[in-house]
Amino acid sequence: MKLVIIEGPGKRETLKKYLGEDYQVIASKGHVRDLLTKELSIDINNNFEPHYEILPDKKDVVADLKKQASKAEKILLATDPDREGEAISWHIAHILGLKPNDKCRIEFNEISKNAVQTALKTPRIINQELVDAQQARRILDRIVGYKLSPIICKAVKPKLSAGRVQSIALKLVVDREKEIRDFKPEEYWVVSSDLSKNKDKLIFKALLNTQKGKKIKPTTKEEVEKILTDLKNAEYKVENIKKSKTKSNPLPPYTTSTMQQDALNKLGMSLAKTSQCAQVLYEGVEIKGQGKVALITYIRTDSTRVSEDAINSARSFVEKKYGKDYIPSKPNHYASKKNAQDAHEAIRPISVEFTPEVVKSSLKDDIFKLYKLIYERFLASQMSSALYDSVSVDISANDYQFRATGRTLDFEGYTVIYKGFSETEEEGNSKIPKLDTGEILNLIKLNSDQKFTKAPARYTEASLVKAMEEKGIGRPATYAPTITTLAYREYTEKEGKSLKPTELGEVVTNYLEKYFKPVINVKFTANMESRLDDIAENGEQWQNVIASFWNGFKGLLGNADKTSVGFRTKPIETDQICELCGGKMLIREGKYGKFLGCSNFPTCKNIKSLTVQKEQKPVGTCPLCQKPVVPRKSKTGKIFYSCTGYPDCKFMSWDIPTTEKCPQCGEILYKKVLKDKTTYRCGKNCGYKK
Repeated sequence: MKLVIIEGPGKRETLKKYLGEDYQVIASKGHVRDLLTKELSIDINNNFEPHYEILPDKKDVVADLKKQASKAEKILLATDPDREGEAISWHIAHILGLKPNDKCRIEFNEISKNAVQTALKTPRIINQELVDAQQARRILDRIVGYKLSPIICKAVKPKLSAGRVQSIALKLVVDREKEIRDFKPEEYWVVSSDLSKNKDKLIFKALLNTQKGKKIKPTTKEEVEKILTDLKNAEYKVENIKKSKTKSNPLPPYTTSTMQQDALNKLGMSLAKTSQCAQVLYEGVEIKGQGKVALITYIRTDSTRVSEDAINSARSFVEKKYGKDYIPSKPNHYASKKNAQDAHEAIRPISVEFTPEVVKSSLKDDIFKLYKLIYERFLASQMSSALYDSVSVDISANDYQFRATGRTLDFEGYTVIYKGFSETEEEGNSKIPKLDTGEILNLIKLNSDQKFTKAPARYTEASLVKAMEEKGIGRPATYAPTITTLAYREYTEKEGKSLKPTELGEVVTNYLEKYFKPVINVKFTANMESRLDDIAENGEQWQNVIASFWNGFKGLLGNADKTSVGFRTKPIETDQICELCGGKMLIREGKYGKFLGCSNFPTCKNIKSLTVQKEQKPVGTCPLCQKPVVPRKSKTGKIFYSCTGYPDCKFMSWDIPTTEKCPQCGEILYKKVLKDKTTYRCGKNCGYKK
């Protein structure tokens, strides 16, 4: 028996189809070994030596891996084809006692018969440089998290966190909010003329462009009024007509970030939902009559490169379906971004024969929509450009010149299958009748519209991913979890589709800006990503990269710990009076969030849950004093029920007390409400339940 170890169990059935009966497939379910959970776990004074342990929730998985490995004649590690996957294979190899020179590592960019069987024929040793690059990232992130987070908690409030990439993503959101807040709108006016050809019903728009040959953009009403006065009784004459052929080129196939951006903009799918659907498409779905089939290539990539086989199959499919004119004379190739790792192909369908129409009945709605997007983007990337007949008309009116532009589709090319996000025409780009130089036009209406410059838009999840990619912050696998963490930590919140920093997010960013600006900034973080790439691609020693960061970071830590004051939220005075000493109650911040505390603390230590002070609808009656019972939250966020007569009455229960009596013993009944069922039980636990 030969043992193949993969990461996610979701691809197990898909993979088994291509391996044969001699192979057993078992999943590690992600990482099985990591840094110790409750300590730094890095010996900074010993060349940053990490201390790893088997994760507590993976002990049974590891035991099973060892058991199956002991019976296997050959072990192959087929974790994901990226640095993270390489590191997981390295940890598993260490646990199973495999030798460094064992050719135990196989990888495939897609779960197809050809890719899997090719991988089986070409096993290799584990790539230590890829492992070291991932290990360096993990250690860097642990140092920042464990050293910086406690200082922020001390300076701002408890239970906060900071991260090397997370804090930069937050800074982008906060800086954008400051731009919006500081933005001062500037007035400008758009002057246009609605024109028509003699006896022609078609009305087209021309925009004011120049005055005596110089560009003009009025900024005040007075300027506009002068222009309108100058144009009274003006003759609108065609001075120049410029016709040209223009083209729109297809876009490259998706990378992780461009897929995430389009999924949000076109389908309204969050980053988390997109990642989830893409994972399903990569691991495999049940296709009627064919079993479990993987539909797309590996989903974490920053490359636009595509295999020659995939290009040829796409060109053949397009020619057969649409005709020879729809494929270019030479295949389209796309350059990846400068800082791309280019380790994998772009995201594409494994087989163009699995058209969206073929698989639609087998896929859930969101998964189908994402597959259709990926399929059409890839197919379009290998198609001919769309061609347009474009016309630009210059029209004189006294000393002023207007310009009308128009564009009509001549050859649809790739747009027959793929439409861009925005199909709206630019202002002034309208349908224009056939005109001749020197022709006099009819003025239908002269327009003047007041406008104001707009502040930059808040980031959406999609545009933040785009910004992170452009600035070289993070990598394809980190975009979604980073942005999700910002929301989880309550550093950002959603306003429609937009991301807005919370007050807490701004305070944390301001703190980092004051004390950690040399290392928590865009340029430094992007440079560190390049250094991590150098480990993977050029063999740089990972310890040197960590040391260069630590040498600057440790001094900042010491200075911040000694001087960071004044960032904690000041208590807010309320109208409530402390019933113990008569002092004012204040809203304070604590480990578990906001609470009410007496202003005479520490002399008076009276505290109350802030949520209790809100108007709560009674859900039951206290069995001890008959006062109303209301829901409250524990420190851990769990809901319980207690008497409004507290502290005189200390009744509490995890279930809701009712006025009904137990038919067996006469004790009151308690109600528990679940998603689809309500249960009543006896308060004395006599066994009665309904």
